[in-house]
Amino acid sequence: MTQNNWAGQQLPPVKSKADLVYESLHAAIANGELRPGERMNMDELARNFGVSKIPVREAVRRLESEGLLVSRAHSGVSVTEVDKKEMRGVFLARGAIEELVGRLAAENADETLLANLDQVQDAIRKALDTGAVTDLPRLNSRFHHLLAEASGYRILGELTEHLMLTIRRYRIVAPIAISNWRSVVEEHELIIEALRAGDPDAAARAALEHTSAQARHEVPDED
Repeated sequence: MTQNNWAGQQLPPVKSKADLVYESLHAAIANGELRPGERMNMDELARNFGVSKIPVREAVRRLESEGLLVSRAHSGVSVTEVDKKEMRGVFLARGAIEELVGRLAAENADETLLANLDQVQDAIRKALDTGAVTDLPRLNSRFHHLLAEASGYRILGELTEHLMLTIRRYRIVAPIAISNWRSVVEEHELIIEALRAGDPDAAARAALEHTSAQARHEVPDED
């Protein structure tokens, strides 16, 4: 039997109990249900999920490898905290990636991408107008995910997702002001304008300036 025997065949997706526990905990960390520094009770988790400790341990190990959980002797497992110094590095990395993503997205932009970005922008404006501030982090991540996806490189999407998750977690303990969210919308518009014009240089510049502006708001240099 050769590899060609499986050509065109697709296996149905099967998720293990560990996968389901992982996805649930990952979402809870991203949404702030599990806050930075919060301790995890493995026995309680197993009871709540209705599983043995084995899939819980597997999920926790995976989250530890991603830096979302940390295990310490005598204190157990807790959600990793993010400090201001670390966030400066996150914004530096994000600036470099966003600049590249903006350039590549402008080269690949089509009407579908622009329509999707406009839709997210409308949803952010609606959330601001109605006071649905809890929707803003998810919508903002969606905007940047669309840009990264348009770059054409999976690795840029994965890096963007990781950095945006770290920023979302930081904002749980250091939320940004509504006025800053309105600035985010304006900065997004400059990126969209550059994409619509098919100008890679302008898109790269707008993306970098957006990230730099947010860094100045959230992790200003200390004198």
